[in-house]
Amino acid sequence: MAPASSLPWPLLLFIVLVSWCGRSSAGVDPTLGFIAVNLTEDRFKLHHPYDLPPEQRYEFRDGVRRMWVYCTDKPFSRGSPTKPRSEILLNVTYTTGVWQFEGYAYVPVGTSGVSVMQVFGASGQNTTLRLHVHGGRLMYYNDESRVVDASIYDRWFRLNVVHDVGAGALTVFVDGEERLAVAGHGGYRHYFKFGCTHRGTPRTTWSPGGGTSMSTPNSVEIQGFRL
Repeated sequence: MAPASSLPWPLLLFIVLVSWCGRSSAGVDPTLGFIAVNLTEDRFKLHHPYDLPPEQRYEFRDGVRRMWVYCTDKPFSRGSPTKPRSEILLNVTYTTGVWQFEGYAYVPVGTSGVSVMQVFGASGQNTTLRLHVHGGRLMYYNDESRVVDASIYDRWFRLNVVHDVGAGALTVFVDGEERLAVAGHGGYRHYFKFGCTHRGTPRTTWSPGGGTSMSTPNSVEIQGFRL
């Protein structure tokens, strides 16, 4: 990890994540009825710019996984058309049942224009759910009408995402409160991903000079996660 003094902005996101399988009931803690999945270290697969060693975009220290990425970075594999990223693929795949992602997150002011959590696997597209951060708002993809939380900067919050494969339904909770219920996008094989994936649109890049939204080669997205 680069020394803090060399980074253009001390912009980090921390997430504590647990994956569960089971079933929850409305109006209660979303994890009730679920069974914890043992997340050994081999379950975590890091994706980072292919031309850089992991430590230049990732750090795991004292239980904290920190990730950051620049919009000018290379994709995670040579020749890939995907956006720059520093993210974790959780190697826990599922095809049936009800599964849950749980995390505790902190998003500092200035973090914008990144996908921070995904349910991967769909028909006709890559994901059945994405949660993006745009200007302090956590939202479903880039849908301005589906804001999960309007103000997540500079505070810890609990995030739970429940995926009922059979019903084709996803439910998102923030601090134990249901905030979003949407249909999935089909697909057969699913898994969770988290980290920072640059989305690459003018309104979602960040200028290291002062946090103004703009599209410049030097724009940067920096985040991190804890597990």
